[in-house]
Amino acid sequence: MKSDSNCAVLCGLFLLAGCSTHDPSDPSERTEPGESPPFPQAVVASPPPTIPALREWRSASGVAYTFTRRTRIVVHSEYASDLLDTAAVFAADLKSLSGFPIPIMAGGASDVREGDVFFELGSTDAELGTEGYTLTVGPSIAVRARTSDGVFYGTRTLLQWLSKKYTLDAGTARDWPRYPERGLMVDVGRKYFTVGWLRGHIRELAYLKMNYFHVHLSDNKGFRLESLKHPEIVSFDHYSKVEMAELLALAKAYHVAIIPEIDMPGHMDPILAAHPELKLKSSNGTVQNGFIDLSMERSYTLLEDLIEEYLPLFSSKYWHIGADEYVSNYADYPQLLTYARAKYGPNATARDVYYGFIHWANDIVRAAGKTTRMWNDGIASHGAPDTLKVDANIVVDYWTNSGLKPQQLIDTGHDVNNSSWTPTYYVLDGAKPDLTYGYERWTPNIFERENTVSPAEPHNLGSKVHVWCDNPNAETQEHIRDGIRPALRVLAQQTWGSPKPVSSYNGFQTLMDTVGSAPSGTDVKSDDLALGRPVTVSSTETPNFPGTRAVDGTHATRWSSEASDAQWMQIDLGSRKSVRKVILNWEAAYATSYELQISDDASSWTTIYATTKGRGLTETLSGLDAHARYLRLNLKKRGTRYGYSLYEVEVYGSFEE
Repeated sequence: MKSDSNCAVLCGLFLLAGCSTHDPSDPSERTEPGESPPFPQAVVASPPPTIPALREWRSASGVAYTFTRRTRIVVHSEYASDLLDTAAVFAADLKSLSGFPIPIMAGGASDVREGDVFFELGSTDAELGTEGYTLTVGPSIAVRARTSDGVFYGTRTLLQWLSKKYTLDAGTARDWPRYPERGLMVDVGRKYFTVGWLRGHIRELAYLKMNYFHVHLSDNKGFRLESLKHPEIVSFDHYSKVEMAELLALAKAYHVAIIPEIDMPGHMDPILAAHPELKLKSSNGTVQNGFIDLSMERSYTLLEDLIEEYLPLFSSKYWHIGADEYVSNYADYPQLLTYARAKYGPNATARDVYYGFIHWANDIVRAAGKTTRMWNDGIASHGAPDTLKVDANIVVDYWTNSGLKPQQLIDTGHDVNNSSWTPTYYVLDGAKPDLTYGYERWTPNIFERENTVSPAEPHNLGSKVHVWCDNPNAETQEHIRDGIRPALRVLAQQTWGSPKPVSSYNGFQTLMDTVGSAPSGTDVKSDDLALGRPVTVSSTETPNFPGTRAVDGTHATRWSSEASDAQWMQIDLGSRKSVRKVILNWEAAYATSYELQISDDASSWTTIYATTKGRGLTETLSGLDAHARYLRLNLKKRGTRYGYSLYEVEVYGSFEE
């Protein structure tokens, strides 16, 4: 048996958890933070709600569980090396939720006391698979599973329960997912999302027992990852490799796989802007922006540089090459046909150059011990009239009806992911998920336009929500956060595959509010330097619209000025900061002419940006490269007859801050 002195050792290793030093005899130990003892708790026969819903729950008549300041996490000594990381994450989440420092100790079942949570591997319940768990609630709680993934998902159930009340009814849950992939894709290539936004959504995915975060790192409007081999292609707003490594570490701790995508051989505008000689040209000399010419050997040198530079950075078993929307009419590019026949034989078609590229890239990815993924639209055939075919060991993300259907891809040997436009696409200034259909009628075996596969098909890996930023300024990342929140919950339920907790989407909306969001999750805008900072303004329309509303982190509130042209807002960043980007989120009443100014003393001001063509909506002012403590928005001319009105002003600095 381990003594409590072990806690001090383990807590020293896991700084996120902290150690309790409170007196267990103190009656205040059994109270909620900010409440007077005793804290009333409702007793119900059914389990507290979760998203996704539990697969099985059996209530018991025993003693209820109560989470207190005395709660500890006890990890079975035999499995400590596998479960201590999960224990540390759970302790950190509980501390974020309650304020209680939660000690971690190694021990056995005999060491568990009232209020503790016990982790153990070694379950012989084969039905749980690799991600399932059992959860027994009594005076203490036991989470058992076959793998650490299962124990982690058991802690997500507990976290959802404890976020609403600290007393849980006695009973036992058995729970496991139907599909192995449950996730989110974000197009950061077209729209830069802050590191804080990405961190928050890693926690949010984990909270919903989702395990897959597909990051679309390049597209026609940006290349977002630092490159040492080709720095000339990297966009101003991008992620350093250190930042990406830190994201990967957080994702690993939360059992989320980050899947990188460098899109090629199409959607390559920012790469080819630095290498225009590699752009694909049609027979009449027209340059096709975004398409690299696969008949040039130098193209493969560049592409190989990029794949091989980044493969070692990512720990996921997958690498996504994109391979979507390359060429619609191959006859326009006779050099592709010439290259194909020289390389693949006299019967080759121009499309064989595209298939040959996929085979070439797949060889590089597989040599690194990973599996290639691609979008489905380019797989038009497997054989005649083309000479080559796409390797069957590539996973296909099926998003649109083009070429082979989902069942045909499976019959050929591919694993597939249901990435269908309906109901998984969230397009800025475009399509949004049909959530009623998604919850009430859709399941992950229903692909685009009712193409179905068997519900029991093992080669259907699951599904994900897709955020596509075709019009990157149409929505802020906060609007997107709020917009995809219900879609993630619908997808979490449908891919987990447990019995639905309610029959209608309207009822599910109520459940979403009950379950809430992850502690320290997507509601924290940790990168925004203006968030919660002191604000002074020239005027307010009424006391209901003060300047502080423009830095409170929500688009449900706003600052509004008096109805005259000359107005200003000043933000105190607290200390001298790097200012690289400012985002103005206007309500309907916007400025056509304004200046952005900085100062270190709030007296002498320097203008770093000015425009007479303000358009309202969301305006992103990037590439500022300034340093100051104070920021002033000097508003000179209104675009409407009303006063100026801003939902939110966001300020972002260097990556180090």
